[in-house]
Amino acid sequence: MSIAIENVKVGCQQCQRPLGFDFTFAFQPIIDVARKAVFGYEALVRDPIERNALTVLKKVDDTNRYAFDQACRQTAIALAAALKMDTMLSINFLPNAVYEPEHCIKSTIKAARENDFPIEKIMFEITESERVVDQQHLTNIFQYYQKQGFTTALDDFGAGHAGLNMLANFQPGILKIDMELVQDVDRDPVKAIIAQHLVAMCQEMNVRVLAEGVERIEEVRFFQALGVDLMQGYYFAKPGFEALPSVDLSQLA
Repeated sequence: MSIAIENVKVGCQQCQRPLGFDFTFAFQPIIDVARKAVFGYEALVRDPIERNALTVLKKVDDTNRYAFDQACRQTAIALAAALKMDTMLSINFLPNAVYEPEHCIKSTIKAARENDFPIEKIMFEITESERVVDQQHLTNIFQYYQKQGFTTALDDFGAGHAGLNMLANFQPGILKIDMELVQDVDRDPVKAIIAQHLVAMCQEMNVRVLAEGVERIEEVRFFQALGVDLMQGYYFAKPGFEALPSVDLSQLA
């Protein structure tokens, strides 16, 4: 038996294991400031009782990683559909929990069809803060997802393991600048220089930029001036627990 087939077999067995714990999601808006509209919502995993992410993530290990990743996708899609979300749904995924892209995406596509949620309105985010064991494998995953009609995003850029090396290997549809580079960027000359060049570089590569962790109008204006139209952060709205929080976009006028 080939290594690839064996990996799929092992992965399938782990995906079928019961998690033994419950979880749900909160949703935070992603704003298109140019259109003054909600572009989408990021699904953020939450404990149903304590309503935080850490309580859930502490229960994820090598024995349930595959099952958790698959359950997250299905639950996020079902909840988004129940909330009548009609914008982009952004789902974080664990790169080391995808053993074979074509096989692992089947349950996601099935969940989208069962909940009448368009595939073209689903975005997969890979956080740069999680160490990727095999970057070529991640590239293959992203490329396959793009071919299926999904949007891809690289999260927390500037705060993780791979940085420019990952971007050189794969150009996502959207690059999310880490909040540490975003906050106070208007008051920090070094951050400003880094942000300016990063945005210019992405524009040359036709990668859309999203500034995350925005908390002040000055940060909004800074990135607007650079041509960045996607933003996310407490300035617009905090995550809504099992809800789509309202956003007052009149402040962008």
